[in-house]
Amino acid sequence: MPAASSHMMKTTKRGRPFLKDTLDLFATLIVSLELSTHKQFFRSFPNSFSTDEAAANLASLKFSQSNRGPDPREPSRIVTTTTTTTFSMTRDMAKAMSQHFMDARLIENAADPQSNLFKDRGVYVLTPKGLHVLERFISKNGINADHLQQVFATQPICIKLLHLERRSADDEIIVTQSVITALFRRFVGRQPNYTNTLPTADAFQRYNDRSKGVSLHDVTERAQPLLGKGQQHHKYCFAAVAALEWLCDFTSVVGREEAAEMAAQFVRFGLITLVSDKRKNNDSAIIFTVRGSAPSGNSTISQHGEFRCTAKAIYKITEEGRRLAHWDGNRGNMHDSPNASSANLSTERPSVDESANDGEPKKLPGGKIHRRISVAEKLNSNFDDKKNSKESNTDRLRYILAEPSLRSLFREFLRNNFCEENLAFWLDVQDFKRKFNITSSAQAAPSRSGARNTPGQAAMERHHETLINTAFVIYNTYLAPSSQCELNIDHGLRNELAKYLEDVVTSLTGKAWQGRVEPEQANAFNATQLQTMIRLYERIQTHVFRLMATDSVPKFIKTPKFLAMRNWVEDFDPTENDIQLVANNAPAAPPGLSGPVSTEETGGAYITVSQQASEREHRAQVAERQGSTTSVPSSN
Repeated sequence: MPAASSHMMKTTKRGRPFLKDTLDLFATLIVSLELSTHKQFFRSFPNSFSTDEAAANLASLKFSQSNRGPDPREPSRIVTTTTTTTFSMTRDMAKAMSQHFMDARLIENAADPQSNLFKDRGVYVLTPKGLHVLERFISKNGINADHLQQVFATQPICIKLLHLERRSADDEIIVTQSVITALFRRFVGRQPNYTNTLPTADAFQRYNDRSKGVSLHDVTERAQPLLGKGQQHHKYCFAAVAALEWLCDFTSVVGREEAAEMAAQFVRFGLITLVSDKRKNNDSAIIFTVRGSAPSGNSTISQHGEFRCTAKAIYKITEEGRRLAHWDGNRGNMHDSPNASSANLSTERPSVDESANDGEPKKLPGGKIHRRISVAEKLNSNFDDKKNSKESNTDRLRYILAEPSLRSLFREFLRNNFCEENLAFWLDVQDFKRKFNITSSAQAAPSRSGARNTPGQAAMERHHETLINTAFVIYNTYLAPSSQCELNIDHGLRNELAKYLEDVVTSLTGKAWQGRVEPEQANAFNATQLQTMIRLYERIQTHVFRLMATDSVPKFIKTPKFLAMRNWVEDFDPTENDIQLVANNAPAAPPGLSGPVSTEETGGAYITVSQQASEREHRAQVAERQGSTTSVPSSN
């Protein structure tokens, strides 16, 4: 019997829901909507929704999540637990909630992207940040999102989103020196972003230019003889409003107020300073002030910092800020200044479950690694880290599988060497395991009284049929005799799987097994039998992983395309020397139903990576390389 739960979302002192609830409710709403083309002001906006549609769905929104696991009373059996969370709100509450989505930069007004107000008769589209959050929610909760593929394929997606950890009691960002360090480095980028985007650039190019860091320009102040000031030239300047917009678009900051607080922390830490604020005397000004302790000695950190949120305010990166950003190219020594700090920055790669990369659980360090090997070093063909080459290649393959762009390039390499089926099988099994463990659905229509099945039960039945089909598509594609992409694996592994299938099919149907599984035979399989198939697939997966690590990776990392891509990955990886690598493999709790939180909250920052955006970037680079190759004139 599925458990039903109605949940009252907690709110902060500012009156907004906690960030996790905001993100989960946003993604649940979008999954429940049918995004389509809407017209407003004689213009058409694809992949959009209206105020009325959002309010109607939020009025009665159900999120059902089913998890499979061993039966505590009989571990050999698999049981399914379904939890349904219900959100219900009036039209005014729905509009207020949608305003929070706008403040978090998850949606924007299609006709007027500069507008910050959720209007009564508006048309809205997802932002790149909203698509990143939605993709992660869909992946972690096992949601069928075929109806959203068009929006993912045609709109920019935030490649890497920086999340700042929050206090469980009040949802405030935990501000520490390491958090501000990580946030500031992402804010200013690896190099000063003086990019001048052409007016003809498309949405993808404009967003890509912004993602490199806040847009900078130089400012020259005219001489003021009466005040005894000569002409002054300031480099690395940016508008205060541009800083707020950037923080809202590329981090988990919610709203301009929170963005202004983070910018004020930059001022307090001596990383930015005010150049000018030429607003008129009667213009209103919002000034955010933050306070904190200041260390003794020659530190640039102050006890307080203020940030002016005005249209005319201009700030610049200080010398200390430039040093912390490593713009001089020296990233080796982070501890040469009072402001140097261990950036507690982690990198999540949700597209790959690291616990099963090589068939064995991966034990993660409990503390920080005080000498992190850089990405470029890890992937370098000469790197051995005092290990043998087999262990080094295993580490390289883990990283290649976790980084979407490198994974796409690796697949291209394997295809050219006629062994793509190894990677394809490994990825298909990973996806199958994830879908087996968890599935979710979201819908707006209230359940009919007297209905035989709840939305969660119906979704689970459809999901089970899909899982059966997936399990045997994998078998018939890679493992059946003379299959389309037959794997070259150990004879014992193949026979073990074949013997299990023969026994099950014969016992279920009473017919002799012919080496392939037919649809009518597959439909009789239950969850426990699928779990056994997963264990057998995992053994083959381990064999395939080791084969790729020992045979394919050493050749791949010496190819020119890999060497070029390695530099690109390093350029986009914001992690530094002192880092804690973590894996996020636990299934997400349903919206608003988080588990108990640890009492020790030290703060930190972590990155989530969009698989779809990274692979699209890789494809664009491949196309660009191919275009430049074909455009070179012949020397004859």
